[in-house]
Amino acid sequence: MSDACLVFVGSLNREAPYFQGARGVGLGVYSFDEQTLEIRKLAETGDVDNPTFLSVTSDGSRIYANSEVFAWREGTVSAYSFDRGSGALTYLNKQPSLGSITAHSTITRDGTKLLVANYGMGESGPDQAVAVYGFHKDGALSAPLSSVAHQGTGPNAARQERSHAHSVTETVAGGMAVVADLGIDRLVSYRIGRDGGLAKLAESALAPGAGPRHLALHPNGRFVFVMNELDSTVVSMALEESTGKLSVLDINPAVPAEARDSNHCADIQISPDGRFLYGSNRGHDSVVIMAVDQETGALSLLGYVPCGGATPRNLALTPSGGHLFSANQNADSISIFARDAGSGMLADTGRSIEIGTPMCVKIVR
Repeated sequence: MSDACLVFVGSLNREAPYFQGARGVGLGVYSFDEQTLEIRKLAETGDVDNPTFLSVTSDGSRIYANSEVFAWREGTVSAYSFDRGSGALTYLNKQPSLGSITAHSTITRDGTKLLVANYGMGESGPDQAVAVYGFHKDGALSAPLSSVAHQGTGPNAARQERSHAHSVTETVAGGMAVVADLGIDRLVSYRIGRDGGLAKLAESALAPGAGPRHLALHPNGRFVFVMNELDSTVVSMALEESTGKLSVLDINPAVPAEARDSNHCADIQISPDGRFLYGSNRGHDSVVIMAVDQETGALSLLGYVPCGGATPRNLALTPSGGHLFSANQNADSISIFARDAGSGMLADTGRSIEIGTPMCVKIVR
């Protein structure tokens, strides 16, 4: 098993009115052999509520699970350890997220902090868009080190009635976080202090009603790719590292024109070599494949592949880039695709992980 990938899955286990059922266990761990395609369940626990997003250390020894529970004024973030030898998941601790509908997280590149984004609903409670945590020696979470709030609205009255921080991503160079705020159509850049403080650097505007959700970073650090949930577009942007400002280079639809009104984009991933992008389309139920111009950052459509189910909420590439997983929330399965490194295209392997309402999948070597 030491040569296999570890696959960590968060699945919905508590009902929420904006999800279509909660049929999952909670947190699960699997092994995946890229040569044989063998999948084995190693561990699972139902002790964490609605782990809709996970961050995992590169060696798979620590997992940080967001709990997104409807009507809670604050979500939580739970820390677990995983022992590869024994297959044991061990609870370490949890901390309040300082905001509701806790949606995303990122472990900083230096391994010293966890950044957490809260989508936020309503106006009461701490209502912070982003919170920062440190780690104790055993990997447990510290109390929050800092937090920031966002204000504003967008033109989509149903979805942009307030700020909705949907993800927080550290840049390739490190030390800077970019928050995608779906509610205000902005990317907000912060310098991350050694003490965990967040110093605002810049706000970069996207098209009104775009609804930025998740980001993918080009390995060269120059380009940032944005998946817009509300208008089903993918935006290529240039990052100015010194100021944190992002400027639009290219905008492309993520689905055919006839599908845009019924589609909501979700995740975006980039191949290890930076040549191809993959985005998940809920409604069109597909994975869009785009090629990246390495000099200009411009995107070109290569095609669409059916996601192998319904409502592909989250995508993950294996570290080798040889396979892509699609967590199909409303099909109770995670589809596994083989990826051609030369063409970027995907082929369904016919293998999958059968699991109720998968929300997030993370893969490490």
